[in-house]
Amino acid sequence: MKKIIISTLAVSALFFTTSCETDFDTDVKDIVVTKGEADFSKFISLGNSLTSGYRDGTLYSAGQNESFPSMIAMQMKLAGGTEFKQPLMPNNVGGFIGLPGFPGKLELKMVNGALTPVPNSPAAALDNVTSGGPYQNMGVPGAKVSHLLAPGYGNPAGLPLGLANPYFVRFASSTTASVVGDALAQNPTFVSLWIGNNDVLGYATSGGDGSNPITPVDGAVGVGFTNTYTALISTVFPTGTTRKGVVANIPNVTSVPFFTRVPAMPLTNLTDAQVTQLNGGYATYNAGLAQAKALGAINDAEYQKRLIKFTAGAVANGAVIADKDLATVPGLPKYRQTTSKDYILLTASAVLTPQAGGGTSVPLEDKLVLTESEAAKVLTATAAYNTTIKSLADSKGLAFVDMNAKMTELNSKSGISWNGVKYTATFVTGGTFSLDGVHLTGRGYAIVANEFIKSINNKYKSTLPQVDPNKYSGVTFP
Repeated sequence: MKKIIISTLAVSALFFTTSCETDFDTDVKDIVVTKGEADFSKFISLGNSLTSGYRDGTLYSAGQNESFPSMIAMQMKLAGGTEFKQPLMPNNVGGFIGLPGFPGKLELKMVNGALTPVPNSPAAALDNVTSGGPYQNMGVPGAKVSHLLAPGYGNPAGLPLGLANPYFVRFASSTTASVVGDALAQNPTFVSLWIGNNDVLGYATSGGDGSNPITPVDGAVGVGFTNTYTALISTVFPTGTTRKGVVANIPNVTSVPFFTRVPAMPLTNLTDAQVTQLNGGYATYNAGLAQAKALGAINDAEYQKRLIKFTAGAVANGAVIADKDLATVPGLPKYRQTTSKDYILLTASAVLTPQAGGGTSVPLEDKLVLTESEAAKVLTATAAYNTTIKSLADSKGLAFVDMNAKMTELNSKSGISWNGVKYTATFVTGGTFSLDGVHLTGRGYAIVANEFIKSINNKYKSTLPQVDPNKYSGVTFP
């Protein structure tokens, strides 16, 4: 991977105290804890990886113990809540031996003199912990909205076909069980639901290459987001139920360091010799573009968009990418340079090196870049999803958490503070995002927990105290 150089100054910023102020200004820590209009005696949390405590590229026990639902459950115990069990992984490394695509957790290690996130080998084979259940944390990494309703999502036989999820296989009550079915079988009195991120995130993290399409807004249950989410809400909170709950919306990908860590125009301080060599390497391609323009195959706007030109000195140059959405010109590849409106993914770090030539002599693959047009599709879908989530929360009288707004605030320069400690969405040193750039640290999940707690208190007149993010873990340094 590309070296991530973290200086002593940057590390010390993790512990920098700015003042005694806190952005969590609605805490009720000095008030007697009450349940208000809610009943916390059986709390179930439904969701995906963000609910499970997933971080550093995998699910492992220490991360699960700092999941945001487990933090909320601890506060609920002060107001009548009871046991909250989680399907803990058997180790603190994660991953599944024998299942491709499930590595162990990322750790910062010294590689060629720089701190670099390096994945561990998986520590154990897929296990089964059903006998220890039922479990109240029903977060299933990788789940989309439709998956929570799908029978057999925990059937081992479905794994080779992509019809099942190994994380649910671990604790599903039967081979025909659904996540929602197992949750409701426990007769919960209070449910949290944070789902839908993967319906758009999978497309974004794969650079919109087509391997993981966006769930369409419209369509039948199991196909379209609106009808599927409506069915899910109606199942968990049927008409006439006394069950209370809280739902959260979906953050924009533009607030997540997986998409913001690498600059959109990452090539700077090129030497005159480098520029001469690079421009010479693309001279034939540029000449072909000029010919296509002269023949009327492309217009001037298309020509300017695809023209590849590098500049020496303190100038930000776009990386050369393969963009499938460019017009087809016989005999010419679909190359262009990135602009400030594209998003180069964190996964591109491994090839954005002089040795690999990524973005210069070797165009970045489609899966490594979320282009401007692809990002627009993501943001449009997210906005539509969030409209549905908010509307249904209101119609069912549920508490609502605007996690999109909170993540936008966290991604701002000012970030947020707790007891003088500043948190931002800056990769590694911001304190809130783990080494995979998508999932949170213990401190980040504590911030999420407090947003849920505030919304629960506001809706149901309860007085659950907030948690202290400073007491949870951030990025671990060697």
